[in-house]
Amino acid sequence: MTINEPVFAAMLILLLIAAGEIISVLTRARVPMLIIAILGFLVLIWTGIFPKNIIETSTFSSIGNLLMGPLVVHLGTLIPLNLMLKQYKAVLIALGGTLVSLLIVLPIITMLFGYETAVAGMGPIVGGIVAFIVTSDQLKAVGFEHLIAIPALVLAIHKLFGMPVASVFLRKYALILRDKNDFNKYVKEAAATVETSSHNTKSSQKKYEFNTTNILLFKLFLGASLAIVIGNYTGVSSTIWCLIIGVIGSRVKFYEENIMDKAKASSIAVLGAIFIVIASMSNVSLKQFLHFIPQVVTIIIVGQVGIIIGGFIFSKILKWHPYKGMSLALTAMFGFPADYILCQEVSRSVGRTEEEQQALLNELSPPMLIAGFTTVTVASVIIASILVKTL
Repeated sequence: MTINEPVFAAMLILLLIAAGEIISVLTRARVPMLIIAILGFLVLIWTGIFPKNIIETSTFSSIGNLLMGPLVVHLGTLIPLNLMLKQYKAVLIALGGTLVSLLIVLPIITMLFGYETAVAGMGPIVGGIVAFIVTSDQLKAVGFEHLIAIPALVLAIHKLFGMPVASVFLRKYALILRDKNDFNKYVKEAAATVETSSHNTKSSQKKYEFNTTNILLFKLFLGASLAIVIGNYTGVSSTIWCLIIGVIGSRVKFYEENIMDKAKASSIAVLGAIFIVIASMSNVSLKQFLHFIPQVVTIIIVGQVGIIIGGFIFSKILKWHPYKGMSLALTAMFGFPADYILCQEVSRSVGRTEEEQQALLNELSPPMLIAGFTTVTVASVIIASILVKTL
């Protein structure tokens, strides 16, 4: 099938996403939308119904790449600085899950398939594209080029294992949170805060009239651009700097809370991010999948068990609910933007009113986002960098 029209290509991918959304709503987020979209995409690619370049033809992933930085800045405006400082437990639990996974994967996979295979899969199992690049480059350098399909497949499909389990844990925790006696009070306080913030914003708009859509978008792109510059100088991922700039910018009132929604751009930004996630699967062939499936599936399952055990243990140590701790530990297997999309889906399905949905999102997303950044952006790269040097 040949598709040369971007609008047609985008429509077909949006059809997959819409189907996933419908299933997610019907199952109350027990089946995440992204899983349905990714599985449908793979089947359609493998059967030749969709061409491999359909995402590139749609050009929608370009929009996602363009808006990714501003979207992360926007997410920073959703997390008050005092709340960010309180999330050190999320960092420790996420790192604990990663550490236990490492201690379990290396000996078991080495015993079953060899040390090289264990190293090839370990970085990507708890990380993203950077961990994959570090691993694949070193595999080439030391003559294990034939194993590159392993980190590629782990990177491509580990989210299919991590997201459904994280969704179950997160939903169970959201239900417990929602049914707490003091949650209604929290919802009312949050709604009052939003209303006050909205009133202050409107007053500010009447006084200055500087909060137009274009100006808000300029501020977001300014923050993302600054993050790239700082990232280039420091060597720390610009994504982390985007988050920090959003938090600090919100604190000093340069950014309004929920700024991308007010700029009427958040839906397109999240949609573009979904296209990027789906696009990461386009180079996985059915032949590759079948040939390395025993190694890859074993690495993922063993790694996931380790992450869950680590998340549970460290949740108990730090006195967080295990459902919450295990959910955020599992963000190592899918990271941003899937962690934020999952929070949105669970909040929407569990919250009975818009106020409850927003309150749940405010409660779930900060630790999930911070855990995802900790594992995928930082810990996995360090682990991959150290392990590949041992080959």
